[in-house]
Amino acid sequence: MGQASRRPAEASLNEAQLLDTQRAFDSVAEDYDGPRGNNELIQRMRGTLWDTVSREVPAGAQLLDIGCGTGLDAIEFARRGYQVVASDWSPAMVGRTRSRAAVAGLESSVVAVHLGVQQLDQLQEEFGGIYSNFGPLNCAPDLHVVAQECARLLKPGGKLVFSVIGRICPWELGHYALRGRFRRASVRGTRGPAAVGMNKHTIWTYYYLPREFYRAFAPLFSLEHYRALSLFMPPPYLVHYYRRRRHWYERLGRLDDHLGALPLLRDMGDHFLIVMRRR
Repeated sequence: MGQASRRPAEASLNEAQLLDTQRAFDSVAEDYDGPRGNNELIQRMRGTLWDTVSREVPAGAQLLDIGCGTGLDAIEFARRGYQVVASDWSPAMVGRTRSRAAVAGLESSVVAVHLGVQQLDQLQEEFGGIYSNFGPLNCAPDLHVVAQECARLLKPGGKLVFSVIGRICPWELGHYALRGRFRRASVRGTRGPAAVGMNKHTIWTYYYLPREFYRAFAPLFSLEHYRALSLFMPPPYLVHYYRRRRHWYERLGRLDDHLGALPLLRDMGDHFLIVMRRR
């Protein structure tokens, strides 16, 4: 994967768009760890990230969670022996994470901070690993700045493990195209930020191919590996398909597990999981 120039400044998210995204996630924080944000297919993808981080970063290390949501990942890693700084741009999500840590008795292992991905320069800690799950990096105004800050915050040889919303999702293309919703089917092809509705609010989102995403990190990080998530399985918002024929879709899930890291296939899927190492 080669290097490329920085995204044009005019395509960057502005303050109003960042606040739109913050309000959208604030509005769903109360129930985001329920069916809206944690159904069976989401949990399957979540487990893949958990196991990947556990393989790549030694237990006992300090982790940074970028876009922690309601804290499900942070709590899991605390239970696995990590110290976690859990950050999110949504103050309501940060509040849910703090409550979850208190209920679990893990307040000494999980520190939740109100901090957007565009504000990583405010952190001074040193981390053994940094992870981000379910696309917070898709809402970053400038990935090059994120890469620079991650390199500053990581120990030498530290790992990044990011779950990123991909540009090519065959399930999404087919689902909406068959219903004649061609504009919705093509939204991931948008160049620049796309306006995505959630709970009567707007999330401003960039979509990436893995190679597009990695370009911003290439000067400072080496690419370890990446794989597709929810390629053969439907994306989580189509969980009703899975629930109708669970056994059949579990077979598709096994195809995801065995084939999702293959060339070409790994460039598709609802998300991709990418692992990078600080040079």
